[in-house]
Amino acid sequence: MPRTRNQVPHSITSPGAMLLSRRSIVVGLALSTISTSAPWAQEAASSYPSQPIRVVIPAAAGGTLDVIARLVGQKLTERFGQPVVVENRAGANTIIGTEYVAKAAPDGYTILCAAAASVVINPAIYVKLRYSTADFAPLSNAASYPFILAVAKSVPAQNLRELIDYIKKNPEKANAGGSTAGHQLMTALFREKTGAPVQYIPYKGMNEVSAALAGDQLMMSFLTAANAGQISSGAVRALAVTSATRDPRFPNVPTAAEAGVDGFTALSWAGFLAPARTPPAIVNKLSAEIAAALKLPEVRDKLLAANLDPVGSSAEQFASTIAEDFKVWAAVAKTANIRIDQ
Repeated sequence: MPRTRNQVPHSITSPGAMLLSRRSIVVGLALSTISTSAPWAQEAASSYPSQPIRVVIPAAAGGTLDVIARLVGQKLTERFGQPVVVENRAGANTIIGTEYVAKAAPDGYTILCAAAASVVINPAIYVKLRYSTADFAPLSNAASYPFILAVAKSVPAQNLRELIDYIKKNPEKANAGGSTAGHQLMTALFREKTGAPVQYIPYKGMNEVSAALAGDQLMMSFLTAANAGQISSGAVRALAVTSATRDPRFPNVPTAAEAGVDGFTALSWAGFLAPARTPPAIVNKLSAEIAAALKLPEVRDKLLAANLDPVGSSAEQFASTIAEDFKVWAAVAKTANIRIDQ
């Protein structure tokens, strides 16, 4: 995914049959924003917003999404003259809050602030999920962040190649911890690209993963910006980042490609979406205002301080990112036979 710190992440390459073509998803996402012919839609757009806007976060309070939603929400309140209220609806691996917005009235007064796991990963692996990527009108990609492959200090490998060799010689010790389906797919992609037989171990949260990694109870994990402090403090050892270029926060940590593993490039993201069939004029207005807020120096500085790379994309760019990522992760899930039937 070649990009600079303020570009929209796109490609992750992976072999395997694609469940849906990129074109079909992009078309579906685009149509979801324009499928309205009711006169009220145009009338509503002309005076929008005339009441408070809810931003639903499908996760518990205090996380990365809260930082993004509250920063942007404050700026939207100032621009719109209407309160923008952040509401946390956590549960079921982010499904509860995400489904709530997917089924909300498409009037622009209930929108979603979610990570890729909610919008891309869950539709790729949950068989009975009651929403899909086509149930949303993308507004703007807010921020992106790479994964950081980190190992416990007791692991003798000092670089990625040594880690792969060590895992192949000691498969009984090889495990990777995570708390989301995204971590599980990252582990599957690592196995696919390296041939290293790593067993995935699910945890309830990344705090548990971090503790297990620092306590030498776990071999490796794919950390994100939220765990940057652990790496900086030396509690764990970082071997590679999954971005196309080195992360300025960890200039001494090579990319996976530099470390000898091609095709292992992946970024996660967090962004804003509205329900499908939201009137185009409202989608365009929200998209433009969110992107503008994300370009403000004070917002960018606070996101960077939270170890997030500000983006601020158009609705069309964000739709393309979602489509590309879904294509890739659906293929990884199919190759690894990862399906959740519930």
